[in-house]
Amino acid sequence: MAVPIKFGTDGWRAIIADEYTVDNVMRVAEGTALFMKKNKMKSAVIGYDCRFGGLLFTQVTARVLGAYGIKCHVSTSFVSTPMVSLGVVKTKSGLGIVITASHNPPSYNGYKLKASYGGPMIPSDVAQVEALIPEVCSLQSLPTIGELVKKKLLVDADLETMYLRHARKAFDLVAIKKSAGKIAYDAMYGSGQNAVRKLLPKCVFLHCDWNPGMHGQAPEPIDRNLRLLSETVRKNPKITAGLANDGDADRIGMYDEDGVFVDSHHLLLILLLYLHKYKKMDGKVVFTFSVTDKMKKMADIFGLPVEMTKIGFKYIAEIMVNEDVLVGGEESGGLAVKGHIPERDGVWMGLLIFEFMAKTGKTIKGLVQEVYDIVGTFAFERDDLHITDAQKQAIVAACKSGGYKAFGKYKVESMEDFDGWKFRLGGDKWIMMRASGTEPVLRVYAQADSLAQAREMLDATKATILV
Repeated sequence: MAVPIKFGTDGWRAIIADEYTVDNVMRVAEGTALFMKKNKMKSAVIGYDCRFGGLLFTQVTARVLGAYGIKCHVSTSFVSTPMVSLGVVKTKSGLGIVITASHNPPSYNGYKLKASYGGPMIPSDVAQVEALIPEVCSLQSLPTIGELVKKKLLVDADLETMYLRHARKAFDLVAIKKSAGKIAYDAMYGSGQNAVRKLLPKCVFLHCDWNPGMHGQAPEPIDRNLRLLSETVRKNPKITAGLANDGDADRIGMYDEDGVFVDSHHLLLILLLYLHKYKKMDGKVVFTFSVTDKMKKMADIFGLPVEMTKIGFKYIAEIMVNEDVLVGGEESGGLAVKGHIPERDGVWMGLLIFEFMAKTGKTIKGLVQEVYDIVGTFAFERDDLHITDAQKQAIVAACKSGGYKAFGKYKVESMEDFDGWKFRLGGDKWIMMRASGTEPVLRVYAQADSLAQAREMLDATKATILV
């Protein structure tokens, strides 16, 4: 019996040589081809990141699409997800495919779908592709790469150069290089490394080589995974900021001049501050259920409309395509802004914040303080609990039944279940729980008045739910 293939929060992901095999990639590619033919799409852009087998799975995908007469613009080397999304727009293709497992551990690979507008495919279209995936690929044989090239159904696409040209037009790189100070960059062995080398060549570079094993570290740009970057910034007084991206460079993590992690909630607020107050831009502010309430507070102060979505950037992208959105983002480091494609882009967001620093002469710590002056101070922490499925189901059942009345000394005042469960604990404090859509993990989030309090709240929550 064929393995069921399901697209989670952001694409299909599985362990290489277990469920992520050539045969299963062929199945997904055939479902994609059938969707494209049904919707009269004639061409696709395909790229891959730095993981094992990226080129192999890319070529397999192109060969399946080519068998259906679909022209494929194939990346000439590893690229970031935003490069593929931008390439779809630049080549006027029907969709994009990225062979990546994003921030998952190095044993994983995956398959993301991008729409013609240069962002995640909307959920209803993804569901159509999923429904068309056969139990076994129907193709008895596939055309060779040479045959596809000869028929002009496969062409090389220099997606990185397209992206670099786009970025150089959008940013004041001279001001950034001159005024933003020295920057440390951690690619986490991911696909942002070459672009950052070319855009900001004087950075201090960490983990910027092609290493598919990634030393066993999941390339997720969160504080506990970036200790070397933090230490590098902290020990070098000439370094004014640290930037990190995940495996396919669509997510961001940053450090201030003291080597202190600046999470995506604070980065979203900084971006909103820069675009509206300093660049005089307007538009809707969109964020997922797990993002800080301070986003709504700042948007309300600025007189900007707000919309909250379910977890997953695809929901934000759908709104960005249809409405005038200024800033959109999610807790996991996927951020997007007006004036670019409706896509998460970790390199782009880093450049925008460096430009903000250069234009104002402020450090990241100074920008955070300006945010606090407007919305008040807060802190955010997250635990990823690797627990058994039985434990996870018991916790979910307790959330659904209203079984949690307190977490240690923190009493629950109200609960929201928009996408996961958010427990309000008084003031600006809350705990949220949600099962991951892409990993066997229960995520527990805390917003508090300080990091120490957030840690205390998370520990109290674990003590309550893991009994």
